Amino acid sequence: MIKFTFLVQKLPGMSLEEFVDYHKNQHAPLFCSIPEVELYVRKYVVNHPIVAEGFPKPLYDAVVEISFDSFEDFNTFFTSENYLTKVHPDEPKFFDTLNYVAMATNETIIKAGA
Repeated sequence: MIKFTFLVQKLPGMSLEEFVDYHKNQHAPLFCSIPEVELYVRKYVVNHPIVAEGFPKPLYDAVVEISFDSFEDFNTFFTSENYLTKVHPDEPKFFDTLNYVAMATNETIIKAGA
């Protein structure tokens, strides 16, 4: 499985609370509503940093993880008509689409469980 990780920043002028609310309650459900998610996405996780004593202030406002079985599935998903016409146009409404970090990784779980 290939995991794609995106580090994104909220739009200037948007509060962190507004950003998190929009991301979790508007964009994520929209993303999950298209049928290609069932076909190609193996895991979709949105993470929003918290301020924690002893840690530096977060540089990004969200870390998004989307896992696929292959690069082919990734490409098929992100070039699908539903993604391009429904999900993609929503992205500039809440995050800076010109300044983000993206990375493809091969996840290796060393320890899992409770």
